[in-house]
Amino acid sequence: MKSIQPQERPGDVSSSSPARVVISADSKSQERRQRRRAHIQFATLCWTLYLAGWNDGTTGPLLPRIQRVYNINFAIVSLLFVFACIGFLTGALSNLVLDGRYGFGKVTVHSFLRSLFQVVAYCFESAAPPFPLFVIGYAINGVGMALQDAQANGFVASLRDNPEMKMGILHAVWFRAGAFSSPLVATQFAQQPHWSFHYLCSLGLALVNTVLLIMVFGLKTQDECLAQIGVPPCEKGNSERSQFRQVFALRAVHLLAFFILVYVGVEVTVGGWIVTYIIDIRGGGPSSGYISSGFFGGLMTGRLCLLWVNRLVGERRVLFIYAFLAIGLELVVWFVPSLVGGAVAVSMIGILLGPMYPIAMNHAGRVLPRWLLTVSIGWIAGCGQAGSALLPFMTGAIASKSGIGILQPLLVSMMAFMMSIWILVPNSARRED
Repeated sequence: MKSIQPQERPGDVSSSSPARVVISADSKSQERRQRRRAHIQFATLCWTLYLAGWNDGTTGPLLPRIQRVYNINFAIVSLLFVFACIGFLTGALSNLVLDGRYGFGKVTVHSFLRSLFQVVAYCFESAAPPFPLFVIGYAINGVGMALQDAQANGFVASLRDNPEMKMGILHAVWFRAGAFSSPLVATQFAQQPHWSFHYLCSLGLALVNTVLLIMVFGLKTQDECLAQIGVPPCEKGNSERSQFRQVFALRAVHLLAFFILVYVGVEVTVGGWIVTYIIDIRGGGPSSGYISSGFFGGLMTGRLCLLWVNRLVGERRVLFIYAFLAIGLELVVWFVPSLVGGAVAVSMIGILLGPMYPIAMNHAGRVLPRWLLTVSIGWIAGCGQAGSALLPFMTGAIASKSGIGILQPLLVSMMAFMMSIWILVPNSARRED
């Protein structure tokens, strides 16, 4: 009896047919291209955030030298932070309008709103002009910084594959790497006759950043850039209200923005004024600028090495633990009159503060509507940059009357206030139509 063999019908394509193999090979090739493209996009944003961190770490070591060169007191030199705050808020508000109208790529590259603002600012600052022009350079830089922070954070938060880890890498390995390396260079320039030439180094980094943004993102919107790496576009809301009104109707946006404002203010106040505090109160020498590097190095280390703790305890709960420990260490800096002990405590404070920013940004990705995420994070990040100017200015203004010794009680009160805001941040998503 003959066995019955299945007959292959015309048009049937078995799993081993050449057509299926070709389709599978094309699919794998496309996936490889998308992964490679995603790595290039992410690396470009990392470089952009490196420049932002570099800018944050510059002011602290140069602040005593700026005071001597321009012969100004704490209150006047704090105008650097005021004008930077004006620039940050201008950039954050501009992002709300420009992102919806022109899209991610056109805001960051085509109009040169980010890169060229920073290039112009560093040209101003490197020439060491009269102080009024010098502070205008900080305002111009602030606009570009706010746009940069908003677009980079919003893009990474919209990614599909492990955005939490990538947000941590973005802010740890790159943003804080910039803030760690900048004081090492700025401390050397602060002791040289041409101290302002430090800003020529910043200018070179900004020019490289401009070229990279043009080459990688071009004139595309965020959805187009995400489509290149296989990420579907974000869902759209059904509300007829403008994006601006929808964002400002969200309570979570305001609470997260306020939290980030205070957090970044604390971070930059420590990095910006701790060198002056160590020199004036603890009798530190010209190399005290390296303590600022230790603080920013701690921030970088904390954002990387505490990722497993965040996952184990839970991001929302672990932030309270970090804040309590940071306040305890701040009390050590305040009450223990030891130069070495204070330097070590400052670095440990950096480790504990480090994870807080990416935790807040990840939380925003969970509780805010996806179609408003980039614009909302843009506003939150812009408020953070405003805090990086506002709180250090307040510290300088008070120090001009009471002395730099008030730095530690101010920092302790700011950290406690920051914790109280985090309690109010909602823990669940609220979807807006």
